[in-house]
Amino acid sequence: MKEALSFDRARNLHSLRKRLVKSFMDLMILSKLKEKPLSGYDVIKMTYRRFHILLGSGSVYTLLYSLEREGLIKGTWTERRRLYRLTRKGQVAIEAILDFYKKIEEFMKMHVIS
Repeated sequence: MKEALSFDRARNLHSLRKRLVKSFMDLMILSKLKEKPLSGYDVIKMTYRRFHILLGSGSVYTLLYSLEREGLIKGTWTERRRLYRLTRKGQVAIEAILDFYKKIEEFMKMHVIS
């Protein structure tokens, strides 16, 4: 019985992690693009390596196209793949988001995690 509870808890935690990763995938992409250009395949690999969650290419490319339509990233074709780079608008957006994240983190440290 204890093994079944442990299995259910592990499955629930994995499901929660997957939902969180999908919910914040746009922010993760923007913050990684601050470091270097990425392809859709790079995003899939990064997510799997970091979170052990394999995202479908359809959901990743749909999100990339959406970020591009919003003017936050710009995709250009290289020899065999499309590389995405952060635009100036994307840089401003991710800086504002990271600043807000710091404020939330400070609040949590002061009021919740004491």
